[in-house]
Amino acid sequence: MTNTSDTFKKAPKRKPAKGKTVTVSPEMRQAYADLIKEREEKEQAYGRHLRKDEPRR
Repeated sequence: MTNTSDTFKKAPKRKPAKGKTVTVSPEMRQAYADLIKEREEKEQAYGRHLRKDEPRR
């Protein structure tokens, strides 16, 4: 039989990859914040018109 001690060894842990940093102008940052706020408002308006799920008996 072959030696199975090498088969089930744990893989070494990887170091986490560093995140990229991006520098944007204050105008771009504000535009992005406005976009996020607008998207949230649209989702809330959409959710108001959906039928509420009735609780099961």
